[in-house]
Amino acid sequence: MTRLAASSDSLADILERVLDKGVVIAGDIGVSVVEVELLTLRIRLFIASAQTAREMGMDWWTNDPFFAPNAAREELEETGLAARVAALEARDPGRRDALR
Repeated sequence: MTRLAASSDSLADILERVLDKGVVIAGDIGVSVVEVELLTLRIRLFIASAQTAREMGMDWWTNDPFFAPNAAREELEETGLAARVAALEARDPGRRDALR
């Protein structure tokens, strides 16, 4: 009975390498009936650490209001919309309570 040599890379080492360098998985799935394409799904998956993603220019989550609620508030303040809403609420405070 032969014994296989144990791998020198542990799961933690492999995971660290993947997150440090990044991995891209890409694929297309098409659904056709009688040579008529009904649906196409394009799948692009990028697996990396947040730092690696930032270095590659992928930092969409920093401005997404779902992931960074303060970003939405800052955007409202920059456009002046927050001030306009506050002014409207100050003009008719009873209406604000009726809308809730």
